[in-house]
Amino acid sequence: MRYAGSWMTAADDRILEYLTEHKSGSPTKMKREGPIRYSRQQVDRRCKKLAEKGLVDHLGNGVYVITDDGELYLEGRLDTEDWQYIDEETDEDTHDGSTGDAVTDS
Repeated sequence: MRYAGSWMTAADDRILEYLTEHKSGSPTKMKREGPIRYSRQQVDRRCKKLAEKGLVDHLGNGVYVITDDGELYLEGRLDTEDWQYIDEETDEDTHDGSTGDAVTDS
């Protein structure tokens, strides 16, 4: 089961699935070759949003690749609503919700 954030759309899953299968792609190529029934402009907007959220990386020239977090989301191991990582063996959250930034006392 995937844990989609409220910010996500059905197009996002199709884009991530395409990138997993094809390793990289542009919105034009995804629209032309993939099972994506959205306009190229819609795919482009969603790719930008997925890149902003860290599920894909923009390599330049409109080409995107899926990130490790994108793969974890597809595997049902990342809840993109609250960015909690899910331990697949126990189905418990293993992420403490922090951003990973160190906190120092002043």
